[in-house]
Amino acid sequence: MTPGKWVRIWNERLPDVPLTLVGVSAAEASDVLRGRDADAGLVRLPVDRTALSAIPLYTETTVVVVPKDHIMATVDEVSAVDLADDIVLHPLDDTLDWEQRPGRPAAERPATTADAVELVAAGVGLLVVPQSLARLHHRKDLTYRPVPDAPESRVALSWLEDETTDLVEEFIGIVRGRTVNSTRGRPKTPAQPKSKHAEPDGARRKPAAGRATGRSAGKPAGKAGGKKSAGKSTRSGSGPKAAKRGKPRRRS
Repeated sequence: MTPGKWVRIWNERLPDVPLTLVGVSAAEASDVLRGRDADAGLVRLPVDRTALSAIPLYTETTVVVVPKDHIMATVDEVSAVDLADDIVLHPLDDTLDWEQRPGRPAAERPATTADAVELVAAGVGLLVVPQSLARLHHRKDLTYRPVPDAPESRVALSWLEDETTDLVEEFIGIVRGRTVNSTRGRPKTPAQPKSKHAEPDGARRKPAAGRATGRSAGKPAGKAGGKKSAGKSTRSGSGPKAAKRGKPRRRS
């Protein structure tokens, strides 16, 4: 795997918490997690989920690794049928779930994918692997091409179910693309108890309106209009203009 982007984001958000990467094979990954030698891990599915949580992240492209001077290096992609006449190496740590492997089998299975890559470079055969493994074992004399009809490898983030700590939640959020202000996941600090100050404005206004209604419906209006003005309006029934017309004229 190539988790460089996630490591960079982790270092930006939690500079005081070092993140150590441990490289293991796909077959060893779940045992490393169960043995608590790592807090979380990128694994290839399927994986035994006993005591493990797993979030599928993406499905990886499958490619065939060939020498640069091989005829398949001249095309954009290769089908499994195109491999029928070639020796296709099948390492013991193969991560692909084949129903029927393509090509002709080698006399002996390589122990690891790295060993198989060396054999491809020596011209012994070809190798079909997830694209990230082809990149990991890149050599200048080798290249790779997609094989669309080959089995695909699904990648997941996994951790011990009963060890979902705040830091594990933080890493889950980074891997899943959550922003630093995202409310999803486990909070960094305990939630504060609800209070009047924490409630929305609308929630505070409703009780205030209820109290005002319970005392006197007219009091809020009287305060807003002024006591003197409200009193004149109530006695005359017609407002300030009516009071002006009722004033007696002076005789000359």
